[in-house]
Amino acid sequence: MKIYTRTGDDGTTSLPDGRRTDKTDWRIELYGTMDELNSYLGLLTSVMKDGRDKDFISEIQCLLFRIGNEFAGFSQSTVSASDVAGLENEIDRLQSSLPPLHSFVIPGGTPAAATCHVCRALCRRAERRMLSMTERNTNDNTSLAFMNRLSDYLFVLARNLNFISNTAEKTLTISCI
Repeated sequence: MKIYTRTGDDGTTSLPDGRRTDKTDWRIELYGTMDELNSYLGLLTSVMKDGRDKDFISEIQCLLFRIGNEFAGFSQSTVSASDVAGLENEIDRLQSSLPPLHSFVIPGGTPAAATCHVCRALCRRAERRMLSMTERNTNDNTSLAFMNRLSDYLFVLARNLNFISNTAEKTLTISCI
């Protein structure tokens, strides 16, 4: 089977119900942002050491596909309150070993931490795209809560990746503001 169909050469793509829409449609924008986030999470796992955090990111990647299916109309809500609680538990676990934060963190540090910050920023964009969709559709807010917590998790994970590698975080001082 060939990978190319040529049906999108005119700037349109198919929706789950078979209708064609512009590739700039708000739904396609969300799917693209989710795909971008998932791709960067894959990059993140490629520069992380094996272990609990890497395994957890792989689980998140599967959940992101399920959220995409939900917003595409293929399924009902697939993210549960326990998924959100799982993120909160991981945030608390990671944060418990970190020094308190008293200033803004400038993204960077190790390659893994810097990639994690890119993932965090993409997650925030995906969340904004989801919010624009929920204004048009009725989707379960659990997926929105998950995305909100995911960006928090990625922030704390980036801090932790720098911390465990003894890489100092760059912080924003008052003079930079």
